[in-house]
Amino acid sequence: MQTPKLLALLPQEFICTPDGMEVDRDGNLILACPNFADMSMPSCIAKIDTDGIVTKWFDVPLLEKTMEARAMGLAFGPDWDLYIVDNQGWSGEERLKFQGRILRVRMNGNGIEKVTVVAEGMEHPNGIRIKGEYLYVTQSTMEKVKTESGKLMSCVYRFHLDDEAIHITNTLEDPNIFATWITHNPDDQYGVDGIVFDHEGNLYVGNFGDGEIFKLTFKEDGSIKENALFAKDPENLRSTDGMTIDEFGNIYVADFVVNAIAKIDREGRVKRIAQSPDTNGFNGELDQPGEPCVWNGKIAVSCFDCVVGSDKVNTAHELPATMSLLAIEP
Repeated sequence: MQTPKLLALLPQEFICTPDGMEVDRDGNLILACPNFADMSMPSCIAKIDTDGIVTKWFDVPLLEKTMEARAMGLAFGPDWDLYIVDNQGWSGEERLKFQGRILRVRMNGNGIEKVTVVAEGMEHPNGIRIKGEYLYVTQSTMEKVKTESGKLMSCVYRFHLDDEAIHITNTLEDPNIFATWITHNPDDQYGVDGIVFDHEGNLYVGNFGDGEIFKLTFKEDGSIKENALFAKDPENLRSTDGMTIDEFGNIYVADFVVNAIAKIDREGRVKRIAQSPDTNGFNGELDQPGEPCVWNGKIAVSCFDCVVGSDKVNTAHELPATMSLLAIEP
């Protein structure tokens, strides 16, 4: 297995919890910082340039009702507007439940030019990807939906890039629901999280609690042709947080629970390529990896380092927050 290298020790004055990533048109790595480890710290979007210099780009626009915002997933649209998943409910604060949003932010040389709320009222929006005229968002929990088994349901929502002010009820009545899943693992009732498209336009979605990756293929009209299990290997993939894909079509998955990164080839075979014990990550170790992102011919990994529990390798939050770096394996 690979030994992860240190990409960055992140500035403590504005980052304590890093998460989702995207690459901008200038080749900079754009990083969402929900900063859940210290809710007094604003959520921000940071920028890491090709020299590894980390700067704050902007604070995430607040929801006036709560005076909060917590950025997780990121995706650039075809016009380079940045779509941000604001998941306030992840914090666990009662007043922030069902306050999640999808934001569209247009920047210019002077800062934020325009903010559009694509959708609001979401329970637990998480990952986001864009294909064509649509954006696809994972929602990791849907507690309002009662299943026959009593197990958790989660879903992917689909929105048009130009949608505005769509109110989400977090029930099966929402017309924007694209696909749903049930998480069967009784010990980890957390649903779909990581999401990525391959080079042929197929969609892959990870069910976190069950450690499974599903492949969704499309009909010509954009509806689902098939939603099938693509990869599952409990020995090498325990959980599925953020995902990315390389030029060869290999998918890399953040195995959040066990401090690991897994590689899934085009046939669905799983290989664990890096793993760390409980660590502070200061030397580049994987400290609860939340998302990988292919960048500059390497795999950048954000270390969430914020969740503990009997099933988690991580036992504590440390500062500074860290980023790891792995090699792409053909």
